Amino acid sequence: MESSTPHESYNLDIHTPAGHLTASVAVPTGFILITDIIPLMQSLGEQAHQLAIDNTTQTGATISCQKGCAACCRMMIPVAPPEALALLSVVEALPSPKKERLLERFQAAQRTLREAGLEEGLQRLAFSEDQGTDEELEPLNRAYYALRMPCPFLEDEICSIYEQRPSACRELLVTSPAELCQDLIRNPIQLIPSPFRIGTVLSKLWTDCYQGPVRLIPLPYALDWATVYKTQNTRTWAGPELLSRALDAAAQYLQRQSP
Repeated sequence: MESSTPHESYNLDIHTPAGHLTASVAVPTGFILITDIIPLMQSLGEQAHQLAIDNTTQTGATISCQKGCAACCRMMIPVAPPEALALLSVVEALPSPKKERLLERFQAAQRTLREAGLEEGLQRLAFSEDQGTDEELEPLNRAYYALRMPCPFLEDEICSIYEQRPSACRELLVTSPAELCQDLIRNPIQLIPSPFRIGTVLSKLWTDCYQGPVRLIPLPYALDWATVYKTQNTRTWAGPELLSRALDAAAQYLQRQSP
């Protein structure tokens, strides 16, 4: 969002499971794309996650995650529809040699998933108009992780799009020893709980704006999905209206998390 355009500012007070989040945000008063709201919402998610981090570290625990420790980059990362469109824009803006290498890694990942018999289930999550269920997702998650397949965006064990990475990647932090993350299924991993998952919130926002299921797209198919639906990212909303819709989606998510 361009800072030179007129903006409207808001002071937010959001109650999360980790405590109250207070934040000042600003959105353009003019019309913006749904992808333009992503940085603001991810910032709110990171501030909320910081509350959970502070709560955890106050007990004496420390965060084990470090640069180059990429065990979580072999998990099935869920991507919200607006995030998929934003990732496609990032990839399309890359210089040709780097873009071609990256697209080859996406194709290789899809081949691996096809050979493992996971392609049909993962594509159904990405493209079906039916709402996916936890019962459907859990075995796919486990089978995907068992492949130990690196994320296509991973280069030398470092994220090549760190500043633009999906929300789910931002919410993965542990306090258990880093070596335990080499087997997230069998080892007792101590995750820092995320107060609210911005990927899910953005997916709910997409559903509110475009209808359809609350969809979270497996990352290897995110560019495919975005290529099919990128023409929808020409619709715009007034900045304050889109922020209101996004905050409504966040409120609905948080309400469902309340005991």
